[in-house]
Amino acid sequence: MAYLDELTELPARRALREKFQKMSGTYTVAMVDVDHFKKFNDTYGHDTGDAVLRMIATKLSKVTGGGSSYRYGGEEFSVVFTGKNSEDARPHLETLRQTIANSPFVIDRASRRKSDKKMKARKNKTVTVTVSIGVADSKSKTATSWDVLKLSDKALYRAKAKGRNCVCS
Repeated sequence: MAYLDELTELPARRALREKFQKMSGTYTVAMVDVDHFKKFNDTYGHDTGDAVLRMIATKLSKVTGGGSSYRYGGEEFSVVFTGKNSEDARPHLETLRQTIANSPFVIDRASRRKSDKKMKARKNKTVTVTVSIGVADSKSKTATSWDVLKLSDKALYRAKAKGRNCVCS
């Protein structure tokens, strides 16, 4: 059973489950989702989509404020802040969101196969990748960490409905 996601090198969902079993007191859980990821994958291919996930994971691994990042599944990630309520964690999540949005992602569309050497070299294209973030904390009337995660997931849907590329509680 994997504790580390091999694509992103972030702790995986199983590690998040263990973290949840040990948590108590004040904490915040954020759900992070890559905006329009399916369209991105369909347009540029799965290898490029994987590169986007690795780039975002690198930014998530450097989240400020003591947050711990996890690959939840697909293009979804979780960030857990122990000892912080959502008001304390929110500026760090906003910084994370801005960092990702302000990091140009270069799509290398040139083929790497030897048989394609006859093809003209194309100029690399730069695109903007954004994320939506939903956040909830243990102050709410929830019973478990998983309930807080479900609340953050609902907040994530509010961020998507609000137009994406934002943080919602």
